[in-house]
Amino acid sequence: MKNKLILFALLNIVVLSCKKEDTKPQDGPKPFQVVTAEVKDLTGYIDYPATIQGIVNNDVRPKIQGYITKVLVDEGQIVQQGQPLFRLETNVLSENADAAKSGVSAAQANISAAQAAVQAAQVEVDKLKPLVQKNIISPIQLQTAQANMSKAQAQLAQSKAAYQQAIASYKGIKANVDYSIIRAPISGVVGKLPLKVGSLVGPSDQIPLTTISNTSSVYAYFSLNEKDYLNFLETMKGSTVPEKIKNLPLVNLELANGSLYDGKGKIETVSGQIDASTGTIQFRAGFGNPQKLLSNGNSGTIKLPIHYDQVVVIPESATYEQQGIVYAYKVGADNKVKNEMITVKDRVDNMVIVTSGIVKGDKIVATGISALKPDTQIIPKPINFDSLVQSIKPVF
Repeated sequence: MKNKLILFALLNIVVLSCKKEDTKPQDGPKPFQVVTAEVKDLTGYIDYPATIQGIVNNDVRPKIQGYITKVLVDEGQIVQQGQPLFRLETNVLSENADAAKSGVSAAQANISAAQAAVQAAQVEVDKLKPLVQKNIISPIQLQTAQANMSKAQAQLAQSKAAYQQAIASYKGIKANVDYSIIRAPISGVVGKLPLKVGSLVGPSDQIPLTTISNTSSVYAYFSLNEKDYLNFLETMKGSTVPEKIKNLPLVNLELANGSLYDGKGKIETVSGQIDASTGTIQFRAGFGNPQKLLSNGNSGTIKLPIHYDQVVVIPESATYEQQGIVYAYKVGADNKVKNEMITVKDRVDNMVIVTSGIVKGDKIVATGISALKPDTQIIPKPINFDSLVQSIKPVF
């Protein structure tokens, strides 16, 4: 009897617990932020890695061989055309120049002596001519005097030629002395100075003494692959490549630290052929550089703008991707969500440009989509489209 009572009590406990479980409330629909797909005019950007160079970059090389005795500038210094940069050892050159100058003086003295000999021979000829005419002396004497004058004139001509040769030799040696002072070929900024005082340098050296860069304006070089280049030719207005380039919009330059350079650039030209080794073609954009913020050798990113007129957009946070396909949750009339496959044309400022799958006016779950499954019923909580997009912070 006691065992029966215990069994009956246990059965009552089990029944009561089952009733409690049956009466436990089920989870209902949860609230989710919802936005309406809109139509907007947007400007997106295509990014291309770029390298920066001054409009003119001149390698500085010596015209003669010698040891550097003085370095007259420092790296990064702004110099003017013709300003001395380096000085080379000139002891031997100076001695040669002095010897050549002495040679010029000697040649000039020889000219003076030859001119005197010509004058003396002329006097002798002039003296003998009337005597021959009067048959006082033999014509042979006059012919001898005339031959002596011709000889003196030839010596004078040789002396003048030797003088010209001495002058040319002196000028050449003097030019080499002048070349011992290496000057800036252009106005600009001094680059690296790899060679110091005491280094032996010459015209055939592979390493230049330095590079002078004119960075009053700079060029940004970037490349397009063959596919993008063909798309550019097909879509850009103009019948020729120069006309198409002329119709390109101004571009921005993003610096290596992520900031935008204060000033837009203009794409000016494109190289004439595709590089067979890389399959790319090079473009050049020009930028002003009045404050000298850009240097030769800088890197950056060219941002080429693309304008989209009246396109359907949804927030970036409303999309997710599976196996390369992009989806968004569209809210139906019964507040049930459906994962809609969409076609994305571009992503701009935390917004996705949609070309299929979503149309203007569709309600889209904006946030928290990782907690959703298809056919889940939600409680829509409308949120302002622009406020949501602006509140999204980039993740680095």
